[in-house]
Amino acid sequence: MFVLGNFFSAAAYLLDIFLMVMSWLILIRVIISWVNADPFNPLVQFLHRTTEPVLEPIRRFMPPMGFDLSPLIVLLVIIFLRKFLVATLLDLSVRLQ
Repeated sequence: MFVLGNFFSAAAYLLDIFLMVMSWLILIRVIISWVNADPFNPLVQFLHRTTEPVLEPIRRFMPPMGFDLSPLIVLLVIIFLRKFLVATLLDLSVRLQ
């Protein structure tokens, strides 16, 4: 069972790194949206390509407002997933080892 425990531990760490990177990308996108960034800049295009699949479904369910709250909602979901799902996987891996 230690192999399964190690698998869950590795999956938890990879998921935690992925969620942390996504949260940083969303924060950087929010900061870039405050300034008038060049939409043809490769960094801006990369940020839009990587974060839009996460932000766009949230925007569909939100009523139109003067500002976009979807990054805040996604960041709250990421925080929840890091505290609940990653912690649960790590606890499960400890119990299986």
